[in-house]
Amino acid sequence: MRRVLVLGSTGSIGTQALQIVERSAELQVVGLSAERSWERLVEQARAHGVRRVALADPDAAARAAEAWTEGEVLAGAEGLVRLVVESEAQLVLNGLVGAAGLGPTVAALGEGIDLALANKESLVVGGELVTQLAEATGAQVVPVDSEHSALHQLIAGEAPGTVERLVLTASGGPFRGRTAAELQNVTVEQALAHPTWDMGGKITIDSATLMNKGLELIEAHHLFGTPYERIDVVVHPQSIVHALVHLCDGATLAHLGYPDMRVPISYALHHPDRVDVPVPQLDLAAVGELTFEPVDAEAFPCLRLAREAAVAGGTAPCVLNAANEVAVHAFLDGRLGFTGIPAVIERALERLGTEPVHSFESLYEADRAAREAAAELVEVKGSA
Repeated sequence: MRRVLVLGSTGSIGTQALQIVERSAELQVVGLSAERSWERLVEQARAHGVRRVALADPDAAARAAEAWTEGEVLAGAEGLVRLVVESEAQLVLNGLVGAAGLGPTVAALGEGIDLALANKESLVVGGELVTQLAEATGAQVVPVDSEHSALHQLIAGEAPGTVERLVLTASGGPFRGRTAAELQNVTVEQALAHPTWDMGGKITIDSATLMNKGLELIEAHHLFGTPYERIDVVVHPQSIVHALVHLCDGATLAHLGYPDMRVPISYALHHPDRVDVPVPQLDLAAVGELTFEPVDAEAFPCLRLAREAAVAGGTAPCVLNAANEVAVHAFLDGRLGFTGIPAVIERALERLGTEPVHSFESLYEADRAAREAAAELVEVKGSA
């Protein structure tokens, strides 16, 4: 049995991961965590016989501890880290959303525990410090994002030096084809209506702005050691081709399949093995056509901002991510317009610039400063 700890178990990735575990005789859940959905978390703990859980929200943790006496409830960021370090897990699936996932990622890798990584912000914010930590302890990082999972599988059989370029595909989100002017007054409901994927609110908005692809660009750079100038993004509305790899001999490899996150989740949980997943086989004749188009950088500037921050390096990707989180939540709360999201991010990057990263502490400080700056900018734009 492989002992698995699922962080963010009440979210989209986490619930699907538990479905994969239920079908497997080789996986055992030894711990679960959520941000504040304590009732659902307790249900999951009972269903899987888990005796230890963690909730990032202290109030939710207190309520869970009152209602659930069969095990132990840990609270806050420290509780999440304790859950990782003390669980005796052999694999941690990090399905947390946002920069909050960095601490558990560092804890898992620091203990030499293999990581199934759905929290792209861990690499966006932590960058080389995270990859160096994995190398130092020998822990494996297997990506869960569909695009990075596809690249992981495509690159696995290639010798060093044969991969020329990586190509990430983007669905284009709900506003594909709209001009910058047409995005001025889009609503939260419209932005949450993703045409292909069923995801949480923050990730869905990131997909609508294309910031999701910007974060994935940075993640791909760190996962595969590929320079930014050799990583491309192309819009592919059918979401059938998850990624492509251009090789030195002129050949291109593609990973195809219907959009279903259970496939990359299962791959990460069972790696290096493959197991059956109850999804339909791809029928290209039924699909009919696959189309591709370039990204409209004018209408969707978040991808450009992410690439610029990535190239600048240092604390810039951390600032980008923190400002984006603040701006997205402000949009979801009705305090900022859709086009205000990239505007706030750009101003935050201009205000804070970039500093060298010497330790995780410098990243936490950059994150704090970026959130403060972004919150001020949201207030200014919201009152304008």
